[in-house]
Amino acid sequence: MTTPSLVPKPVPKSQPAVPGPPTKHELAVMIWLAVFPTLTALNLALGGWLGTLTPVVRTFVLATVAVPIVIYGFMPQLHRLRRRVLTRHDHE
Repeated sequence: MTTPSLVPKPVPKSQPAVPGPPTKHELAVMIWLAVFPTLTALNLALGGWLGTLTPVVRTFVLATVAVPIVIYGFMPQLHRLRRRVLTRHDHE
């Protein structure tokens, strides 16, 4: 027979739940929210110059400029926003 310990066990601190990775649908919306304004801004800013290029070269230039903006600029912010929104709802 064991005797109960007189020393109380430490109570684990409640840590906010960290949301898992986004679902395919959430990721699709996040990518759209990043890509659409990026491509719109690039087309407005570079439209005159891009219009002189062939469609393949124009697409190459847009993708070369847009992908780093989306991946390194917008997506980290959208992931942080998603995490903040999901953890805020857990505490309500």
